[in-house]
Amino acid sequence: MMKKALLAGLMACAAAPALAQTPAPPSPYAPLPDKPTCTRAELKAITAAYVDGQKKGSLAALPLDAKVHYLENMKDATATTGLWAKPLAVANSMSFHDDTRCKTFTEIIVTQGTPYVIGTRLYVDKGKVIRVDSIAIKKGDWLFNANAYLKFTKAENWEPLFKYQKTSPAEMIRGANAYLDGFSDKFTDIPWGTPCTRTEGGLNTNVKNDPNASCELGMPGGILYITHRDYLIDEEKGVINVFCRFGGRVESPDSHTFRYIDGKFRIIHTLTAIPGPQAKDDGTIDNATDPNAPRT
Repeated sequence: MMKKALLAGLMACAAAPALAQTPAPPSPYAPLPDKPTCTRAELKAITAAYVDGQKKGSLAALPLDAKVHYLENMKDATATTGLWAKPLAVANSMSFHDDTRCKTFTEIIVTQGTPYVIGTRLYVDKGKVIRVDSIAIKKGDWLFNANAYLKFTKAENWEPLFKYQKTSPAEMIRGANAYLDGFSDKFTDIPWGTPCTRTEGGLNTNVKNDPNASCELGMPGGILYITHRDYLIDEEKGVINVFCRFGGRVESPDSHTFRYIDGKFRIIHTLTAIPGPQAKDDGTIDNATDPNAPRT
């Protein structure tokens, strides 16, 4: 009798309908496809239109998807609330294009009026921009100084590489991950090159233009996990850009751009939208503050 009762109970449970679950509301934004389609020529035309639009304070000239998703510092925005809706005097811009992942990255430096350094990702599919994603830093953000950022950027070489200087995409991702993992594991194999210079918000690691300088200088102590990594690779220019969350924190949007030559880091740019000490116009910082002390 006991076995029959247990069997009946199991059958009843199996026959009972599953507990109802409230489905997640549909996203109002264009979905990010697994394998978008685009051409390099399309991406270049779109970044040119973006820079022109930033000067005018409108992205209306871009081929925007009807459900385009706007983000600024990794928070939802709109066509009228982001910095792209504000006319800015662009002192310098440079763009990178990934026609495999159909993403672009444009770095804009503004020194007049309110200074900014802005890194904007555009996600493209079938000729339409489906996401506009900007990380913008300003006075008060980590090591910020737009004048210094402009000075060192304009002195750097970001031209296309010769074939023999290029690095495979897989190795570019591995090396970028090794660098970012180095904030939590000091034993990673990071492809340091020489000379290498890092511009971090405005602070520069090679203000004296030392031919033997390494970007290894100034890697902070402590344990910090860098999460939510999103990659863009421009094979022509040997560049990988990573959008991520610094320290895994929601309020710490971060962009790291690495320039490879012959498989090694030669230039690194970082934008981190968190409060911190400020750099000076010459790319240095007050000696009373150590920006590479262990971070919490």
